[in-house]
Amino acid sequence: MAPAPLSKGDVRRVLRAQRRRLTASRDLTADGLALAEHVRSLPPGARPRSAPCTVLSYESLPHEPPTAAINAALRASGHRVLVPITLPDMQLDWCDLDDPGRTPFGITAPAHADLVLAPGLAVDTTGTRLGQGGGCYDRVLPMLTAGTPVIVLLHPGEHTNERLPSEPHDIPIPWVLTADGCTPSNRLLGTTAPKG
Repeated sequence: MAPAPLSKGDVRRVLRAQRRRLTASRDLTADGLALAEHVRSLPPGARPRSAPCTVLSYESLPHEPPTAAINAALRASGHRVLVPITLPDMQLDWCDLDDPGRTPFGITAPAHADLVLAPGLAVDTTGTRLGQGGGCYDRVLPMLTAGTPVIVLLHPGEHTNERLPSEPHDIPIPWVLTADGCTPSNRLLGTTAPKG
């Protein structure tokens, strides 16, 4: 009899523990600079259609891939960078990173985004993204205009052949960005057979 598949909560616990170990072994300052450099030269398909543009980004937590250098590079290039404000119901409002008053733009701001840099714990080769479990980005992604590039920022090693649990509402993520570069989420196919 095959073992029961792990729940999303179980997989998150495993991935969080792996992330803590991984983060402890990385030079996050160097990773942040590498991420910023890769954002300057995104591959076709991952680039916004116009410049300057509006980018949905975020302010990383200590164990996440660092976003400070990315956000600074985007702003220096003339892009408008919006970051989330988490509301009590786990919806995301958005404000301009350059606005010290953090004036909210409203939860529909993603509809006007040209590029999305999203957090996650892992992405598999089907594009399934596993986040922290609040469902914030499950609400954001359906608001995007069709064709808006979505890139999940991960540490090297978090883009996996291992199938992640998914649900019908999960929207596949086409791109992954690590300190090693920006690649399609299905780039690992053929290197090792996915398990599942």
